[in-house]
Amino acid sequence: MHKILIIGLLLSIFISCKDKTQEVATDSNSGYELSTEAWPNKLRVNSEVRAILAEWPEYVAMDVSFDALYNAANIEDLRLTLENIIEEQKLLEVSEYPEEFDKPQIKSRQKVFKTYVLKVKGDLIYRLDPEASVHEMINSYNALRNQFNVMLNSRLDTKLILDEE
Repeated sequence: MHKILIIGLLLSIFISCKDKTQEVATDSNSGYELSTEAWPNKLRVNSEVRAILAEWPEYVAMDVSFDALYNAANIEDLRLTLENIIEEQKLLEVSEYPEEFDKPQIKSRQKVFKTYVLKVKGDLIYRLDPEASVHEMINSYNALRNQFNVMLNSRLDTKLILDEE
């Protein structure tokens, strides 16, 4: 009687362990696909801004890297694209800005973008769902691009305001 009980117990343990490993395998595979359709679109800039940005090679390189983000099909693609964006962003940060965009407003938006890029990287490192962080990163990049438009559309002469004479 004890032999039948022990064999039944061992058999149930083996069967239960086998089912759990299959469940883990299916759960881990389902989290690796991304859907980029729900992501916000990249903001368009006006023609004047586009002409200035085209002459800034570091920005062009980062913009191309950012465009590759929308082609990511899975987490690994996102991770590789993000590493490329981080490298290009570092080069952009130390590059020489065009005169029209060498302003604190642009540099602060760029730092915010860098913060959200690193937040997405942290989500990927800790295996969290990066969807919300990617939305924030894209919105911060759009804010940077919008600031380029604002800087060129604003024709206010700050020297007149700051002149105390």
